[in-house]
Amino acid sequence: MIIPVRCMGCSKPVAQLWEEYQEQVSKGTDKKTALDNVGLKRYCCRGLFLGHIDLIDTVAQFKKS
Repeated sequence: MIIPVRCMGCSKPVAQLWEEYQEQVSKGTDKKTALDNVGLKRYCCRGLFLGHIDLIDTVAQFKKS
């Protein structure tokens, strides 16, 4: 739901890069190029970003009873 603060494979801090990555992808930049531009070189960090589905807006619609 929310991007993890650190990569689960190598423990590199990655949360601060998420918004910049999303901005570049929304502008039409290729995902590979966007990952290179934000500085993600390791396959574990790249996989974390490529496999992430942002569901926070969907979950926020429901109230806890």
